[in-house]
Amino acid sequence: MKKYLALAVFIVCSASSLTLVSCKSKALVASATVPAIEMKSKKIIENHYNNKNDFSTLYIKADARYADDKQTQNVSAEIKIKKDEQILVSIRFLGITMAKASITPTAVSYYEKIKGTYFEGDFSSLSQWLGTDLDYNKIQNLLVGEALDNLKEGKYTESLVEQLYRLDDVNNENTKKTFYLDADNFSVKKQEITQTAEGRMIQVAYANNKVFNEVVIPTSVIINTYQKKGKTEINLDYNTISFNEELSFPYSIPNGYKRVIIK
Repeated sequence: MKKYLALAVFIVCSASSLTLVSCKSKALVASATVPAIEMKSKKIIENHYNNKNDFSTLYIKADARYADDKQTQNVSAEIKIKKDEQILVSIRFLGITMAKASITPTAVSYYEKIKGTYFEGDFSSLSQWLGTDLDYNKIQNLLVGEALDNLKEGKYTESLVEQLYRLDDVNNENTKKTFYLDADNFSVKKQEITQTAEGRMIQVAYANNKVFNEVVIPTSVIINTYQKKGKTEINLDYNTISFNEELSFPYSIPNGYKRVIIK
C-alpha cells in the first residue's frame, strides 16, 4: 500500500491535459502572446510573486495516477487546504477511502486502510523515505503552482530558453535547483531539485493554468522523483476547484491501527 501513502502524503502528489474544470469562480485561460525579452533574475522573481495568490481555503478534487518501477495505480484524491495552516488529503479507490493524511507546518500524520497502519511524526523521516526534502510550505506551493523555495531568499543566474525564464540557484554546490517560469505570465512551468551526493532528484511540471478571481493555478501537475532505489511518477489532474468556502478538516486514526516507524 505504499503507493497510497505516497499519494496521500506527497500529494500527493497529469500527464494528460484537463478538459473540464468545474469551479465556483469564473475561469479564464492564460496564454502567451508577447515575445519574451531578456530580464534579470530579480525582476523575474518579482513578477512571479506579483501573481494572484490570495485565498483562505482551497478545495480540489483530482484524478491521480501513481506509477513506479513495479506497479501503476489510478485513484481519486480530495485535497483541502487552509492556507498556511493545514492540508487534508483523502485517497479513494472505487469510492472507498484507502488512505488519509493530515499535514500541518509541524506534523505529518496519515493512515492507510488495507494494512491498518498509521504514521505520526515530522517531515524529517518522511523526506528521507520519499527521497526529497519536504516541509509544509513546499507541499502547499507544489499544489498551487508556486516555486517550492522562496525565490526571494536565493541567488540565481538567469537565461531565456524557448519562451521560459530559467533560474539556476548558485547557493549550494550539492543541491542544484532550477526553476522555469512562463515568459508571459511568470507562472512556474517546471522546477527541479537535484541532490547529487544522495543520488536523488524531484521534478515538478505544470500545465493548463487557469485564472480565477483569487489565484492563478495549474490544473495539471506531474511529479517525478528519482533516487537510487528507482523512479516514482505521480500525476494529478484537477477536475473540481473552489476557493474560500468554509471547509471542515475531520481527521482521526481509526482504533486498532498499528503505528509504523519510517527509517
